[in-house]
Amino acid sequence: MTLRFDGKVAIVTGAGNGLGRSHALELAKRGARVVVNDLGASVDGAGRASSLAEQVAEEIRVLGGEALASTASVTDWVAVQEMVVATLERFGRVDILVNNAGILRDKSFAKMDIDDFKLVLDVHLMGAVHCSKAVWDIMRKQQYGRIVMTTSSSGLYGNFGQSNYSAAKMALVGLMQTLAIEGAKSNIRVNCLAPTAATRMTEGLIPAEHLALLAPEAATPALIALVGEDAPTRAILCAGAGGFERAYVSLTRGIYIAPAPDCAEQVSARLEEISDREEETVPESGAAQTLLELGKAFAARAA
Repeated sequence: MTLRFDGKVAIVTGAGNGLGRSHALELAKRGARVVVNDLGASVDGAGRASSLAEQVAEEIRVLGGEALASTASVTDWVAVQEMVVATLERFGRVDILVNNAGILRDKSFAKMDIDDFKLVLDVHLMGAVHCSKAVWDIMRKQQYGRIVMTTSSSGLYGNFGQSNYSAAKMALVGLMQTLAIEGAKSNIRVNCLAPTAATRMTEGLIPAEHLALLAPEAATPALIALVGEDAPTRAILCAGAGGFERAYVSLTRGIYIAPAPDCAEQVSARLEEISDREEETVPESGAAQTLLELGKAFAARAA
């Protein structure tokens, strides 16, 4: 069955270039009315070019779709709220939010200015918080919503020179986990996309011979799957160059060690056993860790 979004309204941030543009165009081709949001800043967040959002909006119109351009900065809570109000005035609803806006300010942690760390978190993390908060009550009232956070392998697994970016991207996973739990009763499904794509943000990082394989359009199918009627929730979907994978935050079964003066030494000596993944699980909530640990403690007492 073809995934269609007729009658649905989508907001895509950072949609003036790269992945965001690809997402916006594909959603429009599949029937969605799209708010194309882009401040028009450079990769490091400097400057502003209002024409980018309008250019992509016009591309959508040429395709026969409906689009609204927005230059709101996702770091500006008031501007984000105004963007959502404008969306409601124009289209009457908000069904899909794709939190894609982001910047890079790469340096090793030793050389990184604290302001560069804060700004990257502000754009990626607080930008997603602002946009998600601005549409949350709308989606609750509708009893329908699809939200995607754009995470990254750098957040999931780390990458030299990207401590700020990595921290922001992993924080989005935590945000997704809780919003998915809180949104479930309102049919709001929240997921993460970890794309690998050749964009302005990867220039100079990826060998030229690989760039053609890593077109943004190769990652967009995963985004479409995450915002459909039958989308999952709490998924971390990875995509790039035609490859699709799923990442998990898991918990090993672990062991029980009774409180004792040498408890730390026992933990150190038995770390391999603690790390055994044979019976690892993917917890439904943070409470699972507490329950697992209490269960081991009670079992030890009963023995």
